[in-house]
Amino acid sequence: MLGSGFGLARYAQQLVEQLQKFDKENQYVLFLRKDNFESFQIKNPNFKKVLADIPWYSWEEQFDFKKIIKKENVDLMHFPHWNVPFFYTGRYVVTIHDLIMFHFPRPEATTLGPIKFWFKDRAHRLLIRRAVKKAKHILVTSEFTKQDVHKTLKVPFEKVTTTYQAPFTTIYNKQLTINKSVGLEKFKINKPFVLYVGSAYPHKNLKGLLQAWKIFENKHDLDYQLVLVGKGGYFYKLLEYSSEFRELKNKPILTGFVSDEELCLLYNKARLYVFPSLYEGFGLPPLEAMANDLPVASANGSCLPEVLGEGAIYFDPENYEQMADTIYTGLIDENVRFELKNRAREELKKYSLEKLGYQTIAVYIK
Repeated sequence: MLGSGFGLARYAQQLVEQLQKFDKENQYVLFLRKDNFESFQIKNPNFKKVLADIPWYSWEEQFDFKKIIKKENVDLMHFPHWNVPFFYTGRYVVTIHDLIMFHFPRPEATTLGPIKFWFKDRAHRLLIRRAVKKAKHILVTSEFTKQDVHKTLKVPFEKVTTTYQAPFTTIYNKQLTINKSVGLEKFKINKPFVLYVGSAYPHKNLKGLLQAWKIFENKHDLDYQLVLVGKGGYFYKLLEYSSEFRELKNKPILTGFVSDEELCLLYNKARLYVFPSLYEGFGLPPLEAMANDLPVASANGSCLPEVLGEGAIYFDPENYEQMADTIYTGLIDENVRFELKNRAREELKKYSLEKLGYQTIAVYIK
């Protein structure tokens, strides 16, 4: 799952980068799919990569992947997500990023029909329950998820360790100060804009954001664009064809997938970042916005107040009027914007990629 463009991929990317940097003692085997096998570069002689071109959440993952792992004779396997092969009997740790399937088991969150969805949902729940039960230890990315795993899956606290992610930064951040307008014409952005980065799954609440945006446009005579960044596909198409989208006078811009360089550009050029999600296990994009000195308006539920702290202004994600008013405040009130930027810098001190690496290694060698 290593790569960029979505949360799990970024987590694996960040973690492997830190492990290569700090662990000169243990030997690592990285199982990679064909699409990232050649592009991933080994930087530590204790690391090797093995091709495991197995589709996620598939029958091949349940049976063939298990054989590939066994062939490498690993002492401990780290599964960075809950999709552990059901019959895997080796020692392993697993990262649980959230329990979304237990709290938002919505048929509209899948391309499957209702019967197939019901069986898939039950299979996923069975897999995750077995994964946490058989794991040597469980890693989570927030205290919120730790409490959720304890309450929902009855896992004792001592079996769970919280390892925070950290916002993504690259050399592009420094380069962008030269010319922050380069590249925006590609996305047809020609006005000040409000930014969202992420997927369009129903729990991300983008339809709610569009309803709030309609209220915002009707109440205020301001000329802003709404820019939604995320890999296209079924759910972004559903959003584009929804009544909430079509009823807007000024249609939001859907960028599709963007490169890391383009993402940095968008963070740096936006006026406000908005995150309307109903449920998150961590919430990396608003942290990335904060790291790019971009004020954040966020939903006030799940892990978000824990992760963002005083570095964001909050709204009830199901109160669209309040969401619209919060967006307005974040755009117009210069005192609020100034305070948010200052507080964000303090909040960001809690997060460190180095700490993510060290804490994970400590769990491996327990």
